[in-house]
Amino acid sequence: MIYTVIFHPEADKEYRESFLWYEKKVKGLGYRFEIVVEGKIREIMNNLEKYPKRMGLYREAPVGGFPYVIVYRINKMLERIFVSSLFHTSRNPKRKYRRDK
Repeated sequence: MIYTVIFHPEADKEYRESFLWYEKKVKGLGYRFEIVVEGKIREIMNNLEKYPKRMGLYREAPVGGFPYVIVYRINKMLERIFVSSLFHTSRNPKRKYRRDK
């Protein structure tokens, strides 16, 4: 069963801004960030429940080598993975779960 991944608009914005920030810091680092995030998304798709629920239905997958977690929830009925945030771990953790779609 193949699930569709949907990014909240703010999560998509966080992803693009983080990519650009890393790429500006060191040429190629933004692309390495992208490879790691996309790999983590594939990992989530292949093992939906690998990461435990943290808050309600939300799960958090750490982005290896970068200070981010992918905050997501699964909708099995619609076969969707909803990414609510690409969350930088230095931010206020209360802001991780405020998004819904």
